[in-house]
Amino acid sequence: MPESYSHLEQWAPRGLRLLIAPLKARHLDAVMAIERVSFTTPWQRSLFEAELRHRHALVLGALSLPSEILLAYLCLWLVLDEVQVQNLAVHPAYRDRGVGRYLLIKGLEEARRRGARLATLEVRPSNTAARRLYNSLGFFEVGRRPGYYQSEGEDAILLDCNLAKSRFLPPIAD
Repeated sequence: MPESYSHLEQWAPRGLRLLIAPLKARHLDAVMAIERVSFTTPWQRSLFEAELRHRHALVLGALSLPSEILLAYLCLWLVLDEVQVQNLAVHPAYRDRGVGRYLLIKGLEEARRRGARLATLEVRPSNTAARRLYNSLGFFEVGRRPGYYQSEGEDAILLDCNLAKSRFLPPIAD
């Protein structure tokens, strides 16, 4: 195992054995169940199907071992030296246990390994749990999109993270 990946194990949730792996079509029923309980305006199944096929997408899941039940998922887009966090959700029974943090860290490390230097995302101001997570991982506010979440008229806070200087990822070898 590369040294960088062993460094990431310090972030693994205690008391859970997880496999972080690319998701497949067979996982979509579980993805949709988590999506529906996580968001007021959930993505449609067709969006996840498109993510699985898109050449710029990296769709990962946190699967419990040995059962391989999906606990969380992460959708990233990798374009040149940037990774966009599209979607992250954790099953309600596994929230506040470090599953989302671990999945995001592993996903960002893989994105960095593939050449990403900047991570970006949008988050609702009202999603305080997600904002705390992102802030704790080095994301910082760079702007707002007024009325971005149209169904509620809520703004989006734009966050960036410099992956080359991130304190939660191992140093980049010169």
